[in-house]
Amino acid sequence: MKDILSEIIANKRCEVAFQKQTISLEQLQETLGDLPPTRSMKKALTHSESGIIAEFKRRSPSKGWIREEALPEVIVPAYATAGAAALSILTDEKFFGGSLRDIRTARPLVDLPIIRKEFIIDAYQLYQARLIGADAVLLIAAALSPEQCNELTAQAHALGMEVLLELHSSEELSYISKETDMIGINNRNLGSFHTDIENSFRLAELLPKESIWVSESGISSPETVIRLREAGFKGFLIGETFMRNHEPGEMLHQFIHSIENS
Repeated sequence: MKDILSEIIANKRCEVAFQKQTISLEQLQETLGDLPPTRSMKKALTHSESGIIAEFKRRSPSKGWIREEALPEVIVPAYATAGAAALSILTDEKFFGGSLRDIRTARPLVDLPIIRKEFIIDAYQLYQARLIGADAVLLIAAALSPEQCNELTAQAHALGMEVLLELHSSEELSYISKETDMIGINNRNLGSFHTDIENSFRLAELLPKESIWVSESGISSPETVIRLREAGFKGFLIGETFMRNHEPGEMLHQFIHSIENS
């Protein structure tokens, strides 16, 4: 089966190289200035009753457009009102239909932590994330070496952002370090995009108990969230389930209501 992750990363290298030609890393660093403090996604998940990280995304490589006309200024505040613990916003354009503008637009409208959901391969992308108002970034083990992951984690922390380290298999457990803020288990294989929610339950038995665990992808029912919570997860990243509804915020509200009344 076609390895989608390899295709995405190859495109990302070209994309970042082009962005550097337009605005250099030094120029980004000069514009940092006095930025407002970031919000802790880790604390938000720890204290949230729902633990839901509501995701804004327009499309996916495997399913095409989910909601092409989606506006962050409409959906993101609706997520916040509905009770999301945190927010995830896709910024990859070619494969997910997102952009940096989506976070920049949403940031002034909500007071929840926002994670830049992106295929990060270069520190340049971390500076971008901080400048547009992201509080956390995603680092994908399958896209990085352990050394790269450690370096990017350190740089993200230096910029005041937290890191959600995404794993998919037991072979990637070695990426976890004492600097890891949150551990995400992706139930979707990033090579084939096949989804299996049981992946979270399998890996939960191997994760450090003191860490904040986040289950990502394939979550479509309150019952699954309840099972995951019982297994030790504190965060639940859900996007497509809400984005396919004509009122994503209302769908999230009903979803949380069902969890609270189960």
